[in-house]
Amino acid sequence: MKTPSDCIGIREYLLRRGLQPHRETATHGMFLSPLRKERTPSFSVRYDKGLWYDFGLGEGGTLLQLVMRLEGCGMAEAIRRLRKGAANEASYQPLPTASPRKDSPMQILGVGEIRHPALIGYLRERGIDPTVAGALCREIHYAVGERSFFAIGFRNDAGGWELRSPQFKGSSAPKNITTFDRHGDTALLFEGFFDLLSYLTLQHEPEPAVDTAVLNSVVNLPRALPFLARHATIHAFLDNDEAGHLTLERLRNALPGATVIDRAESYRTHKDLNESLRPSAKVSRTPRRRGRKL
Repeated sequence: MKTPSDCIGIREYLLRRGLQPHRETATHGMFLSPLRKERTPSFSVRYDKGLWYDFGLGEGGTLLQLVMRLEGCGMAEAIRRLRKGAANEASYQPLPTASPRKDSPMQILGVGEIRHPALIGYLRERGIDPTVAGALCREIHYAVGERSFFAIGFRNDAGGWELRSPQFKGSSAPKNITTFDRHGDTALLFEGFFDLLSYLTLQHEPEPAVDTAVLNSVVNLPRALPFLARHATIHAFLDNDEAGHLTLERLRNALPGATVIDRAESYRTHKDLNESLRPSAKVSRTPRRRGRKL
């Protein structure tokens, strides 16, 4: 029995949907995301592995998963459509690729305090107080194959790391949310950990004073619902884009008994809270209320 990848390649599928690569090699291409509106290509496709990753959404998967999402169908129907597409193009030839090789998994080599000047400079460029970052994050040294790298790491509840550096945005397995339980009835919700660091920088706090959840990707919202459901009030610091708006709507629908406050109103002219904090951004900060911190 043929698999979908035997029938059609991911590059050909995107081409048939009218998507052209903005740059590519024999094994890799960068496209404008078909999942949202954007001007700078951030949809990465591995032709040789049939995989995609949307850096703007922080999610990826196989060709089959992409078809199911774009065409709103189940697995069986997605397979049928892929096979039908291949049957309609008898002259299809796959893009030449380099010799297959097994990619080495990411290996965490070391975890320590954030000390590298490049990482401290990166934090400052993004408007983050290094002292605040040092309380919640670590300097992670990791390897992919024979090459070694380092990045700022933020740990999730399953023991995986969200990794950021000037050149890299990714994570180590397993992927999950990060929560801080202070046993209160109010919770803060952030899309990414740099937004949490931005909030703490503005509040001059080293760590969250109230219950907090960081999704580490909007696709992780279902994992956060049990934690969020315990709270009467939720302050949502999500991105000002389609994914952020949809996540806010899904949150309100999932927890109709909770009061969900859209805190993105305070940085509506920026993509996210962190962008509003960067030195290059003109920020209009809301004065803090005395006697209470959110």
